[in-house]
Amino acid sequence: MKKMKRLVSLVLIFSMLVLSLGGCSKSNKNSGTKEGDKESSGNSEIDKIIKEAETMTLEELAKKAIEESNGKTFYGVGNSSRGKTALPLFIEYLQSIDSSYSMEYEWQQPKNNKIFDQLTADALKTTGTFAMTLIQDGNQIESKMVQTNTLKTFIPQDWAKANGTTADEYEGFLPLQTLNKVFMYNNTGTATYDNCWDFVAEGSHALFMDIDSEIVGKNFLYMLTEETYAGWLKEAYEALDSTEQAYFAPTIDEMESEAKDLGLGENGKYALAWIKLWVESYNAQTDDGPICNTLVSESATDQSGLLVYSKLRSVEESDSVSKKNVTVAAYNDGYTGIGGFGYSHYLFVTENSPLPWTACAFIAYLTCTEDGFSAWGKDMGGYSANPEVATAIEATYNHSEGGYENGENVYECSNDRGYEWWTTTGKLVLEDPEYCSSVSFTVGSWIELLTKYSEE
Repeated sequence: MKKMKRLVSLVLIFSMLVLSLGGCSKSNKNSGTKEGDKESSGNSEIDKIIKEAETMTLEELAKKAIEESNGKTFYGVGNSSRGKTALPLFIEYLQSIDSSYSMEYEWQQPKNNKIFDQLTADALKTTGTFAMTLIQDGNQIESKMVQTNTLKTFIPQDWAKANGTTADEYEGFLPLQTLNKVFMYNNTGTATYDNCWDFVAEGSHALFMDIDSEIVGKNFLYMLTEETYAGWLKEAYEALDSTEQAYFAPTIDEMESEAKDLGLGENGKYALAWIKLWVESYNAQTDDGPICNTLVSESATDQSGLLVYSKLRSVEESDSVSKKNVTVAAYNDGYTGIGGFGYSHYLFVTENSPLPWTACAFIAYLTCTEDGFSAWGKDMGGYSANPEVATAIEATYNHSEGGYENGENVYECSNDRGYEWWTTTGKLVLEDPEYCSSVSFTVGSWIELLTKYSEE
């Protein structure tokens, strides 16, 4: 039976790999057209507007937006509800330039990964409803939105300058922010989590949003197979004592041939072993909020989870519930291995945007000003991709001492150590849309054949 399952796996993976290679080709930043196609990229009206907008300052864009959208209604759609909070701030900014300006707005937040279906349907119109989007899941964005020419990347001049580049030189999507999902555990018991392999050890059932309900979780697993991150898992394994290594060694050895079949690097077997043990042991949840609520309860002794760090912001302290009951694993001295997963919210202009200048101005406002990013930046665990804005946000909100009250460090878990720390010392695994897309058929098909853990 095992041989048959492996044969089916190999056939499926090979078939999907052939299909993916047949559909892959180099593409430009704002094009779904393949290199060598008769129709060149960047020739649509939206492309021309974006090209011009990338040479303009925020104030110049604002004047274009005022001219275009005064008295009209702006529709946006996103994975984050905070676009609705940012839009009135944007309108106030435009009114500071022209006091007579007015604009109505509507911001939608589709649930259950429906945003891709909604944008795809809207793209069929000559002029769409949505002017822009704030969207996550780099893998699906690449395959469903960019390669299909549905969404267009606009790089604000001021954002590019802050990052030491230009719009022409920059490659990739425009991130508003990086969010992190981090390993946490309830510290009211005796369990220790000082190595990322502890979360897949025998008897461990970490709380995690199911990868079929929040697809970005699959990107985390895909990224573990990238050689850098697979190397981190190898280093963490080698830091375990001999007894712990003995438990994981058979699975790692078993995965060696699988890694070769999937075309992974020399450390791929460590990544596949961790992924296999994780998928077969995590306790699937529907949302990160309930996971956080569980872990901060004194009754959740020794339980662990991988969840969005910012969820700690909404914990209401009581006799039985407290952030004191939670430890962020990577903050422990001596912790070894990956500390969590980082993914981005990306900003795009729609190909058939009814208000493209206003969309570009809004995107520039969100990414290039502290006020624009404040809807997200006021809370820990969300890091602006503009280093100047990130510095200003930290100066205003002091997230690094978010756990202090009256000068006392009360909630250590809430002292956000920041993007630079998380991506170096904290070993945050960062989503790469291109890599995720390249392995989504191969590694993704392999993951689909794993048996998920069930409490029953």
